Amino acid sequence: MSIKKTAALIASGAMMTAGAASAQDGEELLIGGALSLTGIQAPLDTPGFLGAEVAVDYLNENGGILGRPVKFVNIDGKSDPVTVGNVAVELIDRGAELIVAPCDFDFGGPASREAQEAGLVGISTCASDPLYSSWSLGDKQFTLSMWNTTMGAVAANFACEEKGWKKAYVVTDQFIAYTKSLSKYFVEHYQDIGCEVILEDTYTNGDNDFSAQLSRLQALDETPDVIFLSSYGQDIGVIIRALREAGIDAPVLGGDAYDDPAMHEALGDKLGNDIYFVTHAWMGPESHPDMLKFNELYAAKHGEAPESSFVATGWDTIMLMAAAVEAAGTTDGAAVAKALEEGEFDLLTGKLSYSSAEDGHEPDKAAVLTALEGGKPSFMGWRRPEALPKP
Repeated sequence: MSIKKTAALIASGAMMTAGAASAQDGEELLIGGALSLTGIQAPLDTPGFLGAEVAVDYLNENGGILGRPVKFVNIDGKSDPVTVGNVAVELIDRGAELIVAPCDFDFGGPASREAQEAGLVGISTCASDPLYSSWSLGDKQFTLSMWNTTMGAVAANFACEEKGWKKAYVVTDQFIAYTKSLSKYFVEHYQDIGCEVILEDTYTNGDNDFSAQLSRLQALDETPDVIFLSSYGQDIGVIIRALREAGIDAPVLGGDAYDDPAMHEALGDKLGNDIYFVTHAWMGPESHPDMLKFNELYAAKHGEAPESSFVATGWDTIMLMAAAVEAAGTTDGAAVAKALEEGEFDLLTGKLSYSSAEDGHEPDKAAVLTALEGGKPSFMGWRRPEALPKP
C-alpha cells in the first residue's frame, strides 16, 4: 500500500468508521509524551494531551498500529526544558518507540534531542519556530505545525492585502524563540509586500506593565492601522487590555498562542473585539469534513466539547505517527522518518507534507485565520501563502 493511501486511511476520515477489530493481540506499542500539563506551557500542551488520548482510544478500537495495541504515557514536563528532557529519557528507558514533544522549540526541543539520540522519531504537537527542524534537532525529528514563516506571512497578507492596513505597530515579547521569530517573519513579509512598520517595540513576559510601550506608541506622529502583538500566555490579554483601556482601538493581530479560551473569557465582550490570530484548525465542519466526528469522539471521552484547536494537534500527532509507522511497516526511526518525508497526510489541522532532512523537514501546510469578536472566536478560513520569508 502506498504511503499516500496509508495516510488517507489512518490520518483522515476514511478510517473513522466502525467495524475494525480492536487491538488485543501483539506486543504493546508505547508512545511516550513529555507534554506540559502545568505551568505556562499547559494551555497549549494540555489540549494536545487530551486530543492524543482520544486518538489512542480510536486506534485501539480499530486494530491498533501494525496490529499492536497502543499505549500512550505522558509525564508532565512542567513547562521546564530540563524536566522535559529528563522525562523523555525516562520514557525511552521504559521502551517508548515514538516521542510526542511539547508545542514549542524551547520547551519541546529537549524531548526531540533525546529521541534523536535514541534513534527514535519525535514529533512536536505544534512547535512553529523554524528551529524545530532536522537542521537543529536531527534527521528523525518533525513538528506537526506550520512554521512561523507561514504563520507570519498569513498574518501579513491578511493585514496588508486583505484589510488594507498599511501601517503597523509591532510588539515582540522577548520570552522564547517562538515569540521573537513570529514577529521577525511578520515584519519581513509585511514590508516585502509593500506595507510599513512604523514602530517596533519589545516586552518582557511576566512584566504585567505595558506603560512604557504605551507612552512610545502614543508619542508617534501617526496612528497604526494594526497592532501585531507576538506574546505568550496570559500576557497577551494583559497587553490587549492595556491598549484598549488607553483608548487605542486599532485591530490586534497575532499567532496561535491567542487560541486560548481562558484569555478570550478574560477579555470578554467588552475588550475581546477586533482581534485576529493565525492558528492550526477550526473545531467545526467548515474546517474539515471529519471535525464533527472527532468532536463526538472527544466529547464521549472527556465529557465536553473541545475548546481550542490544540486538541486537534494532539489527535493529529498520534494519527500521523500511526500513518507513518503503518507505511514503514516498523517503528524503526530511520524508516518512519523516511515515510514522513515521502508521505502526504490529510489531517484535521490541514494537508501536510515535509521536505527532506537536508531541507530541514520544513512543513508544507496551510493555516487557519480566526477572528475574536465579543470574546467569541469565529472561523475566517484556511490560508496558504504563495510566497514565504526564508527560514
